[in-house]
Amino acid sequence: MSEKEQAAVALGYDGRNAPKVVAKGYNQLAEEIIAAAKNVGIMVYEDKQLLAMLDQLSLDEQIPQSLYIIIAELISFSYVLQGKFPDHWNNIHEHIDDKA
Repeated sequence: MSEKEQAAVALGYDGRNAPKVVAKGYNQLAEEIIAAAKNVGIMVYEDKQLLAMLDQLSLDEQIPQSLYIIIAELISFSYVLQGKFPDHWNNIHEHIDDKA
């Protein structure tokens, strides 16, 4: 992938198995993948180093264990930004307020 070439890798996550590559493309296709994700409310994260690692994977290939933590953090952060919290986090804001 050249520096001028735009690329995109989309991951899918079912909540049970490791995330896997569900779409990838370059230039125009990359722009379409990004636009499609944004149109349905999927958050887009830009990181050249992470992209380079994910770009080595094939379609339907699960991410390697070495990427579990960073991808888990990104998924968790996107959920929080969308106001989604695990069930066991009931009243998490009250717990934070109690400690302040």
